[in-house]
Amino acid sequence: MCGIVGYIGKRPAKWLLIEGLKRLEYRGYDSSGIALLHDGNLHCVKAVGKISNLEGKLQNQNIDSTIGIAHTRWATHGEPNEVNAHPHLSNDGAIAVVHNGIIENYATLRKELEHEGFIFKSATDTEVIVHLISKFYKDGNEFDQAVRKSMERLEGTYGIVAICTHYPDKLIAAKNGSPLIVGVGDDEFIVASDASAIIEHTRQIIYLNDHELIILNNTEYRTKTIQDVHVHKTIEGIDWDIEMIEKSGFAHFMLKEIYEQPESIRNALRGHLDHEALTARLGGLQSVADRLRAANRIIITACGTSWHSGLIGEYMFEDLAQIPTEVEYASEFRYRNPILHPNDVVIAITQSGETADTLAALREAKRRGCLTLGICNVVGSTIARETDAGVYLHAGPEIGVASTKAFTSQLMVLALMALMTARMRSMSPVEGQKIIDAMNILPEQVEWIFHSDKIIKELAERFTYAQNFLYLGRGYNFPVALEGALKLKEISYIHAEGYPAAEMKHGPIALINENMPVVVIATQDSIYEKVISNIEEVKARKGYVIAIATEGDDRITHKADKVIFVPHTLPFLVPILSVIPLQLLAYHIAILKGCNVDQPRNLAKSVTVE
Repeated sequence: MCGIVGYIGKRPAKWLLIEGLKRLEYRGYDSSGIALLHDGNLHCVKAVGKISNLEGKLQNQNIDSTIGIAHTRWATHGEPNEVNAHPHLSNDGAIAVVHNGIIENYATLRKELEHEGFIFKSATDTEVIVHLISKFYKDGNEFDQAVRKSMERLEGTYGIVAICTHYPDKLIAAKNGSPLIVGVGDDEFIVASDASAIIEHTRQIIYLNDHELIILNNTEYRTKTIQDVHVHKTIEGIDWDIEMIEKSGFAHFMLKEIYEQPESIRNALRGHLDHEALTARLGGLQSVADRLRAANRIIITACGTSWHSGLIGEYMFEDLAQIPTEVEYASEFRYRNPILHPNDVVIAITQSGETADTLAALREAKRRGCLTLGICNVVGSTIARETDAGVYLHAGPEIGVASTKAFTSQLMVLALMALMTARMRSMSPVEGQKIIDAMNILPEQVEWIFHSDKIIKELAERFTYAQNFLYLGRGYNFPVALEGALKLKEISYIHAEGYPAAEMKHGPIALINENMPVVVIATQDSIYEKVISNIEEVKARKGYVIAIATEGDDRITHKADKVIFVPHTLPFLVPILSVIPLQLLAYHIAILKGCNVDQPRNLAKSVTVE
């Protein structure tokens, strides 16, 4: 959601900034802009739509600048147009600002600034920032002090990068609740909201904490807090490179990431299975293992796809570790005065580690004295830094907006956590051995499913223009039904709903006719017979049944219209396999409809505002 790139150094800034914005396209945006400082003036260019539109406007502009800021905007305040696009300039044209986040007190600040004579041109909350900085700068403060004093007045979330014509060798960035990192190069710095805009140039990173600002010139940096206290920052490394965010011969990032799942699952498992103690060893949780073992209750909080993984995690912790577990939408958690106790464990799940609602829920849990654990994919992210302990997915960068490999990696990490906790409590070594054996072969089992891709594509051709889909599952596969429906609606814009199969009779059955495709996850488990009954109910009403079934199940071929098989595994690991065909089905339908699967309309990869 929105993207920021800033540069100060020795190289021409214009195309470096544009290439950085292109690396951030997957985050979702509706307009873009750039400001370059040259010959004592700010040259600001904006465009609605794709970055290529901005690129076209810049093509014939010969602006020789080595300092600049750029932005992709996802509209929150004000419609997508050039006036509302970033960067925003001060009334005298001396200061330019780009911003990610939401300023909650912008209406009050705007009224105050207008009363003082500042003229607003946009409908955005961001414009108050540049006018605030301008106000404090005109009051006689140094540029960095003007930015710092502005931070004191802002309420809400922000990642800010600012430049000023009077300081052509200075770029300032500030952070509170919205991701912002600094890449350290050879006599140059690149500021960005995401490492993907930096990794082509350097793998050395400075992570900013909330309420910090950093002052950069070509060769050095200074970091201070909002209270004007100097902060020492350590330069850290990134463990992935530019090849990992390229398509590598695949038509789309989403397809590439679906096919990367055997490797991402291996990465989630690597080094975490203890074959002697027959348990999982998660180094990030060792310091809190006693508190986890003694937990009275686990609360999992997340949004979107991560919420679905949390629902499956609920089954895992209750089945394996016998710990009562609840799953909460992060967006609802903090606002309903949740009942929390010191012996509760709150697990926050997020791919980016920056999801605003999840971060707010986490902070509420910490305030109440709970043990907070994080499951995320981005090293150094806010949630990774603020939780008491946690586990990284190590899935590699996920560029496609619709999450695929991060989802299965989250399930793998939750399974490892459940195994570790269960073995600390009451699970037998025999059961631990069985689980480890099943986990070890999961990557190969996922690879086996890809042999069905041709069948899934043919199936997609039949239902490309379906108006509705119904997804049914029970037990561990009910959240998979939710996730399958979400993937289809996210990228193909077909209305789809996921339901517990038994709930079909309580409403959705009224929708079923010969034009309604019904996807039923019917793997062989303790409630298999119940699901077969649900299939028969759909068929009795002429619905078309697509079944996801266990390899070797001959019976279901006589019940469903089309069957896609997955290998046999333990019930709590089935979702890692059963979701793969649903990801591929959504992908192929969306492609056949001509949809942009990597950047679906109105969606953003990292939702950093509430």
